[in-house]
This record gives sequence, C-alpha cells and structure tokens, in this order.
Amino acid sequence: MTARREIAFDTETTGFHHGGDDRITEIGCVELIDYLPTGRTFHAYVDPQRDIPPRVTEITGLTREFLTGKPLFKDVAQDFLDFIGDAPMVAHNADFDKGFVNAELRRANRETIPSDRFVDTLVMARKQFPGSPATLDALCKRFDVSLATRETHGALVDSELLAKVYLELNGGRARSLDIYESDSTDKILSEFNAPQRLVPLPNLVSETEIAAHKVFVDGELGEKNYWSRLWDKQAARQNNAV
Repeated sequence: MTARREIAFDTETTGFHHGGDDRITEIGCVELIDYLPTGRTFHAYVDPQRDIPPRVTEITGLTREFLTGKPLFKDVAQDFLDFIGDAPMVAHNADFDKGFVNAELRRANRETIPSDRFVDTLVMARKQFPGSPATLDALCKRFDVSLATRETHGALVDSELLAKVYLELNGGRARSLDIYESDSTDKILSEFNAPQRLVPLPNLVSETEIAAHKVFVDGELGEKNYWSRLWDKQAARQNNAV
C-alpha cells in the first residue's frame, strides 16, 4: 500500500484581499504521511514590500521592520514548490490560503496549484459538528490539543496545530488502531498478563528518558491515550505488589 503524503499549511498575510494590495508575510508547511507528521517542515518569512496594519501586527506579531529585507515570495517560491511536490494541501478555510498562494505564484510567473488539491478542515469540521464553533482554536479545544505554543498566530505553529486537528478529524491515531474507546481499551488492559521472567532483565532506559517519552506521547495523543493508560495500570500493579 502506497503511503499517503499530504501537506498541512498556513499563511499569514497583510489582510484579506489577495487580488488587491495584500500579500503573504509568512508561510509554514508540515509534511504528513498517513495523517502523521514526519518532522519535515518548510517555513519562510516574506517581505510584503508594504506596511503592516496595526491589527495584523497584534494578531501575528509581525512588523514592517521585522519583515524588511526578508526574501520576496518569488525568492522562496521554488523551495516551497519543491517541498509540497504534488501532495494534497490541507488548510483551515482553504479558499483563503489558496487565494493568496496562487496570487503570489502568478506574480512570480509560476503555475498555480489546482483547486482539487486543497483539503479544507473547516468544511470537514462543519460537516462533523454542525452548529458548533469550527475555528482552529475551537477544534483544538474540542480535541484537547494544547495551545501552549501559540502566543501569536504564526504560520508554522498553526500548521502544526492543524496537523493534529486534521488527524483527529480523520478518526485520530488511537481510534485508527481500534483501541480508543474505553471499553475495548479496558478489555485489552485487563487481559494483559505477560508471564514474568525468573531473572528480570535490567532496565536500560533511565527514569528521565521514560518521563520524557511519556510527555512526548501525551503531547501527541492526549493524556487519555492507550499507552498512558497502560503505563498507569502497570504502575498501579507494581505499587500494589510492594
């Protein structure tokens, strides 16, 4: 089976009108394989060659002074296109990002990205949760995705958050293994009773490494994931055996 490659991405801009004077100021991309981030990313700040409205600076933290001298979009266009390849492009309110990216590509005399390559998580969320708030922030709260890394709206940070939300909109990592529901998980845990070795093997992993790994897993899957529940069960057994 061929792995499914997609790109979760986000743009920051000077405003809402891609066909007018507004321009992209930042673009971030996260590579996904079978809905999971691979760790490969693309990120660029872009000099829009125009003023940044104060309200935009409040939201993004980007100023004219900071962006002056950064590459123009045409200077990063090839690196961007090389990174995304022919993969589907996942965005929240995709029409907005598609409009700006394609407008910038046209100005750079590059081919635009076809509309059928864009996946809109806003549309997905409204179908799954009709009548409920469907902003990226609201979905992060719904799926218990931490917003701790987001002091301002940044393209790469928002792309990383979007990647986690997109995974959940497609069933979630734990759900895809059919172990998310508590009944089935408890059944698996209750039946977990591996025979003990007569001479236990030495633990080659330090307590610090174990703790760091648990923090990583909880951050990726949420604190109620299968592995954390398994570890808690094992810890409880060990405490009861003492």
